[in-house]
Amino acid sequence: MEYSKYIDHTLLRSDATIDDIFLLCEEAKKYHFASVCVNPCFVPFAKSYLENSDVKVCTVVGFPLGATFTRTKVDEAMYAIKEGADEIDMVINIGMLKAHQYDYVQEEIAILREVTLGYTLKVIIETCLLTKEEIVKVSEIIRDRHADFVKTSTGFSKGGATVEDIKLIKSVVGDSCLIKASGGIRTAIDMKNMIEAGASRIGTSSSLQILNFVS
Repeated sequence: MEYSKYIDHTLLRSDATIDDIFLLCEEAKKYHFASVCVNPCFVPFAKSYLENSDVKVCTVVGFPLGATFTRTKVDEAMYAIKEGADEIDMVINIGMLKAHQYDYVQEEIAILREVTLGYTLKVIIETCLLTKEEIVKVSEIIRDRHADFVKTSTGFSKGGATVEDIKLIKSVVGDSCLIKASGGIRTAIDMKNMIEAGASRIGTSSSLQILNFVS
């Protein structure tokens, strides 16, 4: 199994510098990771550096809280794509989901899907803040709105991906969309467990550490 192709090589720290992003991109090219996941301001640099490589450029929208205007998320996504992003990881409005404002959540995902057609859309649900019932409900919405991935976590809240959550999401979406496990994945065992549970992509800032021990 080519584990490197599962990995979104991630650096979303607020203090990341252009030198840090340069190193991230170098590593991604060397190890043929699926993508680099960077904050929006670094998309043009990453796109330029990774040109003619097999590494995609991923960025985040509505990150990390998800509580901004839908219009802002739309503008962020469209501009990121214009500047070279191949993949968009958007955060849902978690408060609206928990308040059972399902029409709001559905409409927002539908609009983001429309403006990202032809590009990969991953929808971050922040599983650590949700009940099992809420995870099921939002996974159904994401599946039915034809996003490419359900993504577990931002990595900036109180918890990250769990095997239990991946299995639950997989039971809902089946093969209709993919799953990205992110947040707290730091070892080869973590990664293998997530893949076995149903994840097709792994978001981690511990990519090299994982590859050094994966077999």
